[in-house]
Amino acid sequence: MHAVVYTTVVYCVFATVMGKRNICVVYVSAMVPNRRLGLAHPCCIGLLFLLLLPSSVSVREPRHHLPSLIPHATLPLSRSRFSAKTQLDFTTHCNESCYHKGEDTDKEHLAFETLYFDGSRTLTTVDLEENDTELPFTQPRVTTPRRKRQKRQIYGSDGRFNIRGDHFLLDYPFSTAVRISTGCTGVLVSQQHVLTAAHCVHDGKDYVKGARKLRVGFLIPPSVNGTRPGQAPSKKPLVRWVRVKRTRVPKGWIQGPQEVSMDFDYALLELRWPHRRPFMRLAVAPTSDNLAGKRIHFSGFDSDRPGELVYRFCPVEDESNDLIYQHCDARPGASGSGVYGRVWDDTLERWERKVIGIFSGHQWLEINGENRDYNVAVRFTPLKFAQICYWVHGNKVDCSQD
Repeated sequence: MHAVVYTTVVYCVFATVMGKRNICVVYVSAMVPNRRLGLAHPCCIGLLFLLLLPSSVSVREPRHHLPSLIPHATLPLSRSRFSAKTQLDFTTHCNESCYHKGEDTDKEHLAFETLYFDGSRTLTTVDLEENDTELPFTQPRVTTPRRKRQKRQIYGSDGRFNIRGDHFLLDYPFSTAVRISTGCTGVLVSQQHVLTAAHCVHDGKDYVKGARKLRVGFLIPPSVNGTRPGQAPSKKPLVRWVRVKRTRVPKGWIQGPQEVSMDFDYALLELRWPHRRPFMRLAVAPTSDNLAGKRIHFSGFDSDRPGELVYRFCPVEDESNDLIYQHCDARPGASGSGVYGRVWDDTLERWERKVIGIFSGHQWLEINGENRDYNVAVRFTPLKFAQICYWVHGNKVDCSQD
């Protein structure tokens, strides 16, 4: 009995994630009056009640103007020494000053370094230009302190799911997750670009050793591996690696004070040639009240489950202007995962999965003398969205829309 209920719950989780919620409703409805099982299990009845509720209500936010990033000058820099060590278990600290500060409009922080595959690098300074493009205004809420958490990264029972099988590994949105050769995760955001965490390629002072020949790995499920005759089929996915042509890191991450750099923990990798997989569009991060179910999701390559893609979702616990605070279970290796939610798309008039941040790691937040423990993701503010969009498209025209 319990095995059937557990299977039903797991099936419905994945059906809902894949956008097939109606199938789950029919399946659970059929189970509730099932005479073979006797009385309906409370979990089934509760699950059916939740599924019959509207997934979310469309709430229109106030609008604001989206700035454009204008390159000012590009200066050559000395070649990187690649002397830094990759830090997968990334932990930061924040107090009330960094928690309550507004969006940083310093143009110097929005300047960026470009690392090329031959080891050369440049610094590009930028200007900001206001335009008439409007996006929903996102004013994070300020909440009361929550109870202290004692554990790190895994909160209570482990709520992560291993993604296995061709149907899930090659299907959207799981197919947008890729491996980074330094040990992190990334997310496909165009046919040739991958977003990841800045600390996966740069420690704030220099590029990590593995960034010298940085690569992005695409999972190939066992049935597509094409094993040789006489060989036993592989049980785990293989990885097809593609070299990175260009890496861009915001100046706000490089050699800045921690209360500033932690807000710029993202980097964009440009592949040497386009891939053929679906990618996920970017969006300015709305408040959690304007996310479907107030939930975020991300898939990554956690170090405690080698060779596996691991998916998780959870509600947003708190948010500042630059960070999303949550208790999604995660381990080192998940850094750089694309954090996405269902965001209302005015053009399509429906909820769409969009990347609204990058999973960074763990943070101790000290508010009113109390330490609070969270896993955190960098939020895409309008300025960060404008910067990343310019990196992807190379012009401001294509960045007038998300």
